[in-house]
Amino acid sequence: MLTINFTPHPTLTTERLILREMVLEDKHVMFSMRSDPETMRYVPRPLAKNVEDAEALINVIRNNVATNEGINFAITLKGSGEMVGAIGYFNISKENHRAELGYILHKDHQGKGLMQEAIKAVIDFAFNDMKLHAIEAIINPDNAASIQVVERNGFTRDAFFKDYIMHNDAYVDAYVYTLLTPHR
Repeated sequence: MLTINFTPHPTLTTERLILREMVLEDKHVMFSMRSDPETMRYVPRPLAKNVEDAEALINVIRNNVATNEGINFAITLKGSGEMVGAIGYFNISKENHRAELGYILHKDHQGKGLMQEAIKAVIDFAFNDMKLHAIEAIINPDNAASIQVVERNGFTRDAFFKDYIMHNDAYVDAYVYTLLTPHR
């Protein structure tokens, strides 16, 4: 079985980004993303109704990190420290050395290659630090941008599930993408 310890919370650095621990002060940016119907169009979670919803989500994220059940990073811009998104792993299967990747990027920062940069950093973290064997991404087939970013990072589409997720009172299909650890 995989042993995971996220204490102390790691910080990842890329050319333009710092991926750091999420803190309660991030609640306003989290609320901005999670309350926006356009940003949340393909995220099968309820829209945040108020800042307290965002704060509650951050508390869940922080608890998952503390109990080594998941890890999320605030995606921040180098220099300004401005949070522009979140990325991390949940549904960690320690028995099977697998985890599901999830991410969200504020609409003002989409289309700039920032998520591509963040995903590369967390893939490296997953395989080198967490010692995962596989990373999964479950994606709505209509989410072309998300499909493009995972495929660009070497994920392969392994499954299609009809009516897989209930989202906005309707069943939606899902693709399952997987990236296996490079053989060393």
